[in-house]
Amino acid sequence: MKLCRFSSGKEEKKGILENGKIKEVIGSFFTGFTVTTNEYDPDKVKLLPPVLPSKVVCVGRNYAEHAKELGNEVPEEPLIFLKPSTAVIGPEDGIIYPSASHEVHFEAELGVVIGKRCKAVTPEQAKGYILGFTCVNDVTARDIQKKENKFTRAKSFDTFCPIGPVIQTELNPLSVEVVSRLNGIIKQNGNTKNMIHNVYQLISFISNVMTLLPGDVIATGTPSGVGPMNVGDTIEVEVDGIGILKNYVKQ
Repeated sequence: MKLCRFSSGKEEKKGILENGKIKEVIGSFFTGFTVTTNEYDPDKVKLLPPVLPSKVVCVGRNYAEHAKELGNEVPEEPLIFLKPSTAVIGPEDGIIYPSASHEVHFEAELGVVIGKRCKAVTPEQAKGYILGFTCVNDVTARDIQKKENKFTRAKSFDTFCPIGPVIQTELNPLSVEVVSRLNGIIKQNGNTKNMIHNVYQLISFISNVMTLLPGDVIATGTPSGVGPMNVGDTIEVEVDGIGILKNYVKQ
């Protein structure tokens, strides 16, 4: 099932994307909903971020080849950091290139959407706390990250966390392709089977640090091939089974 949020006119709505149509739903993705008879053409509505997280928990260097390409060691434990909710944008939205940076990178990632309050769970329990999966672009001001040797400012500019286009509730996160395309050219082509710490291990580790709330997103790390984007570029993140998250780099 593919869950989405969208706007039709000035109204924000929720729906299920099915057979090329969006069926409007009433209720909550987290506590239950009812499917209505109202249908919308996806090409005639504005898709919104499929979820509004209280926080986005990101995982750094979770693919060995990506750590290597940036000259970093592979961490023994998951390396986590946060993006603020104000960084979140949806499909077709603009990534604003900040004047403070001269090297902004794309990072294609599988995102996990938490379905219920999650605290101190084991990897074996983790699956029961997942609502579904989405695409994430962990946009990074790489020059700032290198200069400060820190993650927060480099990762937290407004618009630096595109999410979407939908939440796929049926997906095997242990083996799924993660691809990025810059202006139509493939830059990253990885698979989650090459993660150092898999999705269930990440949920367990993070939930033993902080409580995860319904709607929170975990960005699970990026495969090798990251690189710079420039104003005017189009960046796409595609995760097999979910769809394509497309955004435009703007000033």
